[in-house]
Amino acid sequence: MPEEFSFQISPPFLSLGSDRDISLDSTLQELPMYNFPVEINCTAMEVANFLEKYPLLPGVILVEQGKFVGMISRRRLLEILIRPYGQELFVQQPLGVLYGYARTPILLLAETTLILMAMQLSLKRSPELLSEPIVVQTASGDYRLLDVQELNVISWQIRGINNFVRYERSQAQMIQNDKMASLGRLVDGVVHEILDPVGFIWGNITYVSTYSQDLLKLIEAYDRELPSASQTINQIKEEIEFDFLEQDLLRSLSSIRNGAERLKKLVTSLQNFCHIDELYPKPVDLHACIDNLILLINSRIQGEIQIVKSYGQLPPVYCFMGQLNQVLMNILSEAVDTLLNEAVRQQLHLEDTKTVQKPRIEITTEVISQKPTTSNILDSRWILIRIADNGPGISPELQQQIIESFCLETKNSKETSLGVSYRIITVRHGGKFNFRSQIGVGTEFEILLPLV
Repeated sequence: MPEEFSFQISPPFLSLGSDRDISLDSTLQELPMYNFPVEINCTAMEVANFLEKYPLLPGVILVEQGKFVGMISRRRLLEILIRPYGQELFVQQPLGVLYGYARTPILLLAETTLILMAMQLSLKRSPELLSEPIVVQTASGDYRLLDVQELNVISWQIRGINNFVRYERSQAQMIQNDKMASLGRLVDGVVHEILDPVGFIWGNITYVSTYSQDLLKLIEAYDRELPSASQTINQIKEEIEFDFLEQDLLRSLSSIRNGAERLKKLVTSLQNFCHIDELYPKPVDLHACIDNLILLINSRIQGEIQIVKSYGQLPPVYCFMGQLNQVLMNILSEAVDTLLNEAVRQQLHLEDTKTVQKPRIEITTEVISQKPTTSNILDSRWILIRIADNGPGISPELQQQIIESFCLETKNSKETSLGVSYRIITVRHGGKFNFRSQIGVGTEFEILLPLV
């Protein structure tokens, strides 16, 4: 037995009941692997004796003067030796000769490869190679063997964890959806309760205004017919400040009318925002939806942010109004938060107000045409909604995180508002959701909805 022939197993076996935590992000370095390098000048008989002594070894790693050459599996070696005249021809031959005769493709992976990814790559091999062990290269440059059966067992465990996580998320999402639906119904009921007294005020303010004007006309007629009023009437006029009352009464009634109208619009906007979608999309006035949302966020803007609307000629858009309102509100809220935070930062740093642009949000809508990738299909028409701000922009790192949140198979346990918006537009509406951002220039979101 040559001295360079050595045998060791590292790390030790990991049983199914081990306390080692296996997660979706587990890599190959967390699995038991075999470190069994053999110099190619060793004979096949010597290797066969060791494989017989250690039946769990999937194969051997071939090295020449310590450098990796290749791998020969237990199955491949035994297939050669049991062939007719196989033992007479190869049993005393060096492994280098045997490896040249039995060379097979090797799947070589880094130890940082995800277990699920390794499983996918293993299954892509030819059917006759599916049982071949995998060669794993460690960070230190060593090569080890991974038994495919061990990989299969652990990957199925991870798939079970993945299915359980998805089930938990779906249950949590169902609870959240039910909670939001209940909240929407509650808000809708409160809105109806508010609309009743608002409607009463709105319906009667016209009559009150007319009655007041008629009474003032009557008093004016009395003054003309009876120029010399009694001392009692003059005293009452002075006590109630009749001249001021006559002028201020109509202004007060006008203010009440404007307040009732504003409250009615606000409550109606809230009712539309909490709209519970039905099973199928329905035509919606997109501009009315945007106007309602702007009315809801006016309390946060407080005149500090300029909103510029550039509406095009849009037909009714078929969509789920409640979900589309959620997307638009998410984008507008992100823009408002960014602009308000930037305004506070500028005030704290006492920047020159002459050089600072007024915070602005531009909302543009139009119908556009896009050429499809297939030449035999006519140009497709889309409804474009563009929401842009002149804020500080988004850093490249944060942009990458946003893009990763768009992935439908994301492993992040926390959903982001933009990630939810992406899913609503692309999956629920069959549209497109894009964004661009540049530091110091601003951020722009684009929503494309197919025009049906």
